[in-house]
Amino acid sequence: MKEEMIKLEPKKRMKGVEKSLFKKFAGYCRKKSPWILHLGASGCNGCSIEILAALTPKYDVERFGILAKGSPRHSDILIIEGPVNVKMKERLKTIYQQMPDPKYVIAFGTCPISKGVFYDCYNVVGPLDKIIPVDVYVPGCPPKPEALIQAIVKIMEKM
Repeated sequence: MKEEMIKLEPKKRMKGVEKSLFKKFAGYCRKKSPWILHLGASGCNGCSIEILAALTPKYDVERFGILAKGSPRHSDILIIEGPVNVKMKERLKTIYQQMPDPKYVIAFGTCPISKGVFYDCYNVVGPLDKIIPVDVYVPGCPPKPEALIQAIVKIMEKM
């Protein structure tokens, strides 16, 4: 009695047309529903309050499909507030690398742009754009929630 081997068909690969349609659909979904990750590098948390205020019913960014996520693997946009210190530098690079492509970064507030009031601190490393690439800068101490919404709109135009 001969044992018959069951031959499994190889997985069908997506054809070129199907793959391009899938990429277009994924890009459309990203543009219509960007997910953000809020990362407080260090600092006074003034910017954190303004970022969280954008999620409240007064500004309600969720009506535009913008959702706050807790994992970098599920996020499209990384919002960084506060100056980047020595301990946070490597963690920030790791979080940035964990994000799927395409990924975008917003430097929110004066601190990540130019170190702000923490300029002469010994443990604060250079501006954020020397550590990871930044797409949109939002100056202010702290910036208003409207400025955050405008920054996200600029990123959605890039998408």
